[in-house]
Amino acid sequence: MRLLRGLLATVLWILATVIGLLAVILCVTIILLPLGIPLLLLSRKLFGAGGRLMLPRSVRHPLQEADKAMPDLDADKAKKKTRKFLKRRRKSGSPVG
Repeated sequence: MRLLRGLLATVLWILATVIGLLAVILCVTIILLPLGIPLLLLSRKLFGAGGRLMLPRSVRHPLQEADKAMPDLDADKAKKKTRKFLKRRRKSGSPVG
């Protein structure tokens, strides 16, 4: 799987390079500038997609991986603890925060 992703990333980089060179040539000729600018943007997106293919999943999706690693917390328990804490702070006269 890793080899396949690397091969696909390489193909995307080569394609992005060719499209980028074509876009630069089109941008040099002032008349074809409206065609060159979108091709430059496409080239940039292809370079990014190829780069993301080379990264491991934990780097591409850090929040999802962090959610998997953390245990599930009971929201009701957390609310109750917070309420009790704030109630105790109010009774003692201490400022919250």
